[in-house]
Amino acid sequence: MNVTKPYNPLDKMNLGMSVAEALLARTPIPLSNIGDFTGAGIYAIYYIGEFPSYNPISIRNLGNRFEVPIYVGKAVPSGARKGGSLSSDPGEALNKRLREHAKSIQEASNLSIEDFHCRFLVVDDIWIPLGEALLIAWFSPVWNTLVDGFGNHDPGRGRHQGMRPRWDTLHPGRDWALNCQERPESAERIMADVEQYLRTNPLPIDVRGRDIGKK
Repeated sequence: MNVTKPYNPLDKMNLGMSVAEALLARTPIPLSNIGDFTGAGIYAIYYIGEFPSYNPISIRNLGNRFEVPIYVGKAVPSGARKGGSLSSDPGEALNKRLREHAKSIQEASNLSIEDFHCRFLVVDDIWIPLGEALLIAWFSPVWNTLVDGFGNHDPGRGRHQGMRPRWDTLHPGRDWALNCQERPESAERIMADVEQYLRTNPLPIDVRGRDIGKK
């Protein structure tokens, strides 16, 4: 006997889907021209350039398709990180975070800011982690899963004893990262890992279980 599970709109997965679908319905805009706005929320960054290892990603994003983000992230109000109240003023948390990312890309010696677009969505604080978690699980973006460190901040003076992030090894240019300890693996090794990852990873699927590439 087949039993159909009742649909629960307040199930965590369904709530996360709602936020993710709202983000992906947004029209992508150049990361270099996000404008001024207030609020906290989630975002997805897309690459359309010619860096060889990212070719499978670019192909899926060219022609205004923007199907595969290279990075997904969130920006929460500063009070939320300290257990602040639910009514914390988000200020320009999301805008600031996207501008930080644009600056990191501009400082990289082998990336161009013109090759990056983004979708972003201002979201009530409580739903931000759900939306981000679902998008990362859904897409497994390369800069979230394999080439870590894109979202890192300067650890501060006297705190550069740690190892340089993979992102900065592959895309050198941020001054603070150059002060960190060199990795034992080369940029070429990381490039090979990316290419292998993109060859073997299945196509992302949307939140309703369909291959994105299928219409």
